[in-house]
Amino acid sequence: MDKMMVKMPVAVKAKVTESLKAKLIAELQDGVKAANLDLEQFEFAAKRAINEQANQDERMLDALQHSIEVERAKRTSARDEVADKLKRAEKLELGAEIGHGQLERTVEIEVGTDLDQLLGAEIVTEDGKIIAFRA
Repeated sequence: MDKMMVKMPVAVKAKVTESLKAKLIAELQDGVKAANLDLEQFEFAAKRAINEQANQDERMLDALQHSIEVERAKRTSARDEVADKLKRAEKLELGAEIGHGQLERTVEIEVGTDLDQLLGAEIVTEDGKIIAFRA
């Protein structure tokens, strides 16, 4: 066998424009609002569950409180992560390139093929349109 067909990843990068930056910021602001709302709803449900448990079985109360703390930490961390992404998006410079996903391509390789060059393939977009291919 002298040749082989393989699937290779292709990085997709987006050139930061005013419209892309505004879109990213709006999506992340919505994400922060949704995470805050989710956390508020969780806190309300947690308080209700603690009150109900305290009236029924105090032995289980400690386990419930521990579970609530773990879940609160997860939700708070998720909210903080989205807020961090929002801060980074607000600082994006126009013209910079950001990762925007990954695709696959099928290539034919043979002995002597430079895999580093194939693995470094990129597609660059601007406002959703392809503006460049890089190898």
